Amino acid sequence: MSGRKRIQVDESEWYRVQRKAQQLKEVQRNIPRLIEDVRAQTRADIDRTFAGVQERQRRHEEAVSSLSRQTRQLEETTTRRLREQATELHRALDETAGQIREETRRDLSRQREETRRAIAEERAERRAEMNRLSQEVDALKEDRARSEEMVRAWLADARTMAALIADTLPHERYAPGELARLTGRLATAEHNTSAGRYEAALAVAQEAFHSLSDLRVDTEQSELERCSAQAEAVETLVRVEKLIDGNTERPVVGSDGRALAGYKLDVVHWSDGEFDALREETRDALARARDDSTDTGELVGLRDQEATRLERSLGDTVERAGMRHLASQIRVNLADAVATSLSEYAYYDVVDGDYEDGDQRGRYRARLRNEKGEELVVDVGQDVPDSEQCVIRVLSYDQDVTAEAELMRRAQAVRQALAADGLQASDPECEPGSPHDAVQTPALRPAPRPVPRPERRPAPAPTEQPQVGKATQ
Repeated sequence: MSGRKRIQVDESEWYRVQRKAQQLKEVQRNIPRLIEDVRAQTRADIDRTFAGVQERQRRHEEAVSSLSRQTRQLEETTTRRLREQATELHRALDETAGQIREETRRDLSRQREETRRAIAEERAERRAEMNRLSQEVDALKEDRARSEEMVRAWLADARTMAALIADTLPHERYAPGELARLTGRLATAEHNTSAGRYEAALAVAQEAFHSLSDLRVDTEQSELERCSAQAEAVETLVRVEKLIDGNTERPVVGSDGRALAGYKLDVVHWSDGEFDALREETRDALARARDDSTDTGELVGLRDQEATRLERSLGDTVERAGMRHLASQIRVNLADAVATSLSEYAYYDVVDGDYEDGDQRGRYRARLRNEKGEELVVDVGQDVPDSEQCVIRVLSYDQDVTAEAELMRRAQAVRQALAADGLQASDPECEPGSPHDAVQTPALRPAPRPVPRPERRPAPAPTEQPQVGKATQ
């Protein structure tokens, strides 16, 4: 004979109504100053990034000014175009900070392509200039002093360009091993110069210089593209971070779908650690986005996939927190319904009730006693965490004097009372073990008998939590 009777209650209709309304899952976006806060923080990140770009361009201009006359004019034009591209990118990102749209991305992409085409045309001009100078050297074969001077000028310019790339640009990120290959070509040209083979040395030196110039342009444009992706990734993740900050509390929604005045849902508490974990994930993603070593592909992934996933997780977390809050109240309501049934059927009155360990997220237990001093405990919990079913256990401490058939009739009366309230309840089942094995909360252990009959009072509702009614239709 067991004093533990188990009844499973299906709350699915209640949950379906709540989910259909999607009152909880919709992330609260109407947060005062959200756009302003995102814009201010994003602009600070953009300014930090482009401060580095501007310093790099200043050093490039200084290096170009030290080139020989034959290369300086060509490189000055390229440097000017790269500076204009960076300035326009900085301006566009600053103006759209906090509200980057697909149209803005298309405009930035179009601007990058226009700059690429313009520089490509200038490269063709530089190649034509190189061929002209090579033909000029052929006419100066008899003037060895002039030939040597020209070769050494090209070599010096090439060395200046190689040092500039090595000191200021992340060339290994975009063209691994290319700088080492080109400096090796310079070593070959220098060897030919030392041997007096100026014609061969000049051809190698010119080709190496122009390849180094191409490497500078390609690396600079790739880095500007990375800076653009970084600004966008930072902005989207800052927005998620601000949304998280703005959803730590939400209005409590009643069964009619309306917010209940005077009540707030503590999302952090009811998420049971999920909200804090999500906040930490977002901080980690934002740190990766701000890290200048993060490449363009990962930044695009952070912007397009990770930020979207985190925002979706925020909605799911808020929804689960709200549903757990509702489920907590449902447990009280079910305990009250069972207590009412037992009062009418077997004259038991509520003595006290509380959540397990005083935590409203846990099981709810109510202790009842009849005029003979016999006690039982109504234990209400979810069948599986975050499931749509509750399990009611009626733990009878008078089973030594009450027949098993009577205990089962008592449990059936509870099921019928729940059904009358519109709740889908399963037939009661016996569970092995003693009721003493199931009840661990000291406040709910049965008191010594006999005791005077207490005044009847209802089971207490959770602190700062509204009653939403026993019926869950």
